[in-house]
Amino acid sequence: MGARYGPNMTSLSEGTVEANGLAFGYLAAGDEDAPLALCLHGFPDTARTWRHLLPRLAEAGYRAVAPWLRGYAPSAIPEAPEYQPAVIGTDALALHEALGDPTAGPGVLVGHDWGALAAYAAVHHPKANWRRLVAMAVPPAPAVAQGLFTYDQLRRSWYMFFFQHPLAELAVANDDLAFLDRLWADWSPGYDAAHDLPAVKDALRAPQNLAAALGYYRAALGGVGLSSDPAVAELQGAADTSGPPLPTLYLHGADDACMGADLVPAAEPHLPDDGLSGIRIVDGAGHFLHLEKPDEVNALVLDFVGPA
Repeated sequence: MGARYGPNMTSLSEGTVEANGLAFGYLAAGDEDAPLALCLHGFPDTARTWRHLLPRLAEAGYRAVAPWLRGYAPSAIPEAPEYQPAVIGTDALALHEALGDPTAGPGVLVGHDWGALAAYAAVHHPKANWRRLVAMAVPPAPAVAQGLFTYDQLRRSWYMFFFQHPLAELAVANDDLAFLDRLWADWSPGYDAAHDLPAVKDALRAPQNLAAALGYYRAALGGVGLSSDPAVAELQGAADTSGPPLPTLYLHGADDACMGADLVPAAEPHLPDDGLSGIRIVDGAGHFLHLEKPDEVNALVLDFVGPA
């Protein structure tokens, strides 16, 4: 850790834990006996994306943990290439059991991009033990379904369809993963990702790790490598057809060029009508809003989840 990976890293500890049959690397801050705040990253990203939020959650009394998702080094690559959101959601549940103190009470779940999709599934599980959900950059699946096939969103989402092709690994890996530099630049215009991209490339440079990351999209759109577990299919069905069943804050960057802000209005009917849930658009931020506007996003998150 250090300057190569950006500010705030020296306040975080690194660890490894076994969960759901896999070894997960993670970053953490806060006391181990505190309620868990689990933060899930997206594509193409790493646990270090939460370097601004983890210390703040720890200050609020949480044990704040950000794992590298399955397939992203240093976390393990599963033998069976299962990467649909509900599978990642079961990883989140297993991580909560492995990392959380059972006497500390319910935790909070934070997800960005693929981490948001996984979180939407995780909170539907009958054994879920979360009291708040914060999701960023990807609305609940029913809202995405309403807008995904508009011309504007299809133009933004071209990469999802390209990733179905066998040549995608070669194209993305070319010139030291320069493809990822361009995605970040396109999705968050004006943001300097110099502190982020070295860690992202380290997590995905090995061919097997890159294939795993692209496997998320192949599971989602191509139906490749789906879990054969009926419970996972049931969990995925719940996430695909209904919004989260607990108080939820949804955050989206106004300038997001990956998932357009025009998708956000469709999310409101799929959030609980509980007087607590809500949506906030973050002005001057793109897809990686928690890195572009960390003070504003952190304040919104902490105000919503409250002290542990």
